[in-house]
Amino acid sequence: MRRIYRPALIVLFLMLVGCAPMPGTQPESGTKITIMAFNVENLFDTDDDPGKNDATYLPLAKKQSAAHKAGCAEIDNDYWREQCLYWDWNEEVVRTKLTRLADVIRQVNNGRGADVIALQEVENIKVLERLRTEHLGDLGYQPSVLIEGRDDRGIDVAFLSKLPLAGEPVLHEIPFRAIEDKRKKDTRGILQADFLLPDGNVLTGFSVHFPAPYHPFPLRIDAYRFLGSLQEGLPAGRLAFAAGDFNTPAREDDAEDMLGQYAEPWWLVAHEIECNDCPGTNYYRVNDSWSFLDMILLSRNFLSGGQWGLVRGSVKLANNVPAQVTDEGTPRRFRMPQAEGVSDHWPLILTIAPK
Repeated sequence: MRRIYRPALIVLFLMLVGCAPMPGTQPESGTKITIMAFNVENLFDTDDDPGKNDATYLPLAKKQSAAHKAGCAEIDNDYWREQCLYWDWNEEVVRTKLTRLADVIRQVNNGRGADVIALQEVENIKVLERLRTEHLGDLGYQPSVLIEGRDDRGIDVAFLSKLPLAGEPVLHEIPFRAIEDKRKKDTRGILQADFLLPDGNVLTGFSVHFPAPYHPFPLRIDAYRFLGSLQEGLPAGRLAFAAGDFNTPAREDDAEDMLGQYAEPWWLVAHEIECNDCPGTNYYRVNDSWSFLDMILLSRNFLSGGQWGLVRGSVKLANNVPAQVTDEGTPRRFRMPQAEGVSDHWPLILTIAPK
């Protein structure tokens, strides 16, 4: 079904925009808005957050107690146990990580960064505020948006935005239909934030981090359906986007038609309209495959019926910082103990503008 439906959607999109620039590609100065989806891969500070399993991300000096070593000894995976015991996640490492993330963000819009960034794998608002104030302080980002969730590791979804909020953010926990408590602790809610656009319209954003691929795919179906219901509950005509790590590998999408059945009824899938030459945002070495784990979905009124539209040619990867790319041309994750690389995900960006 997908092989027929999606090309038809792309043809419809191109018919509506024609060969000329899309409406909104030449707006008044400052009214274009760039959106980024960015899984920052384990952005932790050096403190132990109570009630969270963040023992790996501590300085070596804080890992010498018998209690810490005993906790690490309970980890079955040898590699993860070694990380818990011996990684030195110190202040210098955190500064390096923040500097690299800032470099990635600054590559967009000639150093100005995206206007709205949906982030995943952020430990807490404190470390995100460090990124905003210490490394991006000249770019005009509003105070960070992050609400602590239930993920056992302590990783959360968040927003950085230059647009002011138009209401109180809300973290929606996903109502999975059938899930064991152990799996539930490894999931994140959907963060909703309403932003005020320059023309007075409200743009609703959802920052998402769906259950990882090693969890059963019905959990991701539940997440897609719940996201769709959140969009349906918005005021009529509301502009909306969902951005983040949807954790849907290409092989799963091909087998289960995940996007065709559970995303496209509500959303435009941006990278399927454009970004045809993009390999994906994440590379899985085990089976030599690329996937768009990270996506930006737009409400359908960006295509027709709304006051804003997608700027043609704006959907692309933000992967031009050398530290982001391995010698093989794949995402270069942040590796310890060398403190090299950035993230195992490449950001995806797009731009919207008034029609």
